[in-house]
Amino acid sequence: MTTDDRQLVDRFCEMLSAEAGAARNTLLAYRADLAAAAETIPDLGTATGEQLGTLGAAWADLAPSTVSRRAAALRRFYGFLHEEGVRTDDPSSSLPRPQLVRPLPRILEPHEVDAMFHAAEDRAASGQPTALRNLALLELLYGSGLRATELVSLPRAALRPGQPFLILKGKGAKERLVPISERAHAAVAAWLPHLAGKGAFLFPGGKAHLSRVRLFQLVRAMAADAGIAPDRVSPHVLRHAFATHLLAGGADLRALQALLGHADIATTQIYTHVDSARLVELVNRAHPLATDRRPA
Repeated sequence: MTTDDRQLVDRFCEMLSAEAGAARNTLLAYRADLAAAAETIPDLGTATGEQLGTLGAAWADLAPSTVSRRAAALRRFYGFLHEEGVRTDDPSSSLPRPQLVRPLPRILEPHEVDAMFHAAEDRAASGQPTALRNLALLELLYGSGLRATELVSLPRAALRPGQPFLILKGKGAKERLVPISERAHAAVAAWLPHLAGKGAFLFPGGKAHLSRVRLFQLVRAMAADAGIAPDRVSPHVLRHAFATHLLAGGADLRALQALLGHADIATTQIYTHVDSARLVELVNRAHPLATDRRPA
């Protein structure tokens, strides 16, 4: 990448940080995608539509999702250059647009989530601090739909007695209200007396808070305790279960978007496809005409 392009990318990332509230990892991803494009087109800032059109062939061996992500980064980059007056045109219409089939998220059935809770509650009945902590983690993952990073980084005093919600700062530093059930309050209240010292986090680990990797391991261990294959379960799968089970219970899609902290309703709409797929499967399995095959 040329020096001029590096300066333009720096300005672009400053805009994303200041105006869009982009997180550090998001900015690193944009820089990586733009650097990858610069390997094929050395002068990104002055690239023509014809040059951008060659990226489809250059990226032919990449996954469609990777091509789509890189093209999206370039489209936003050139849109920025055009708005800032650095360019008089926007050549991004020549970028490749691969057709993506978004995979449906993995979920757990309600009875499987119940089994995880029964196993976690049985262990917590012993009064062991780690078992009490694990139950609190499970209640907040499934009961509130928190992301893994949001959960492990919760402040020690995040949950207040009698307050059925907390204000959470999630992706892109955007704040949202997160519901906290009475069960979650009770589980956290049982865990709090076992917190040593005056640490800043509700779920401490090492020198700071519990790591995402450790949370992943704990959730899989809880799944194994419930007789569920551990490779089917993760913190994100429990977040998916929270969303899917709410939608199946009649939750409004816009309300679900707010609860999950999705910036775009299209991200939330994936759960309508999950529920529809399950309904089709149910009809094909249970409807009399699905198995009644009369001879022609």
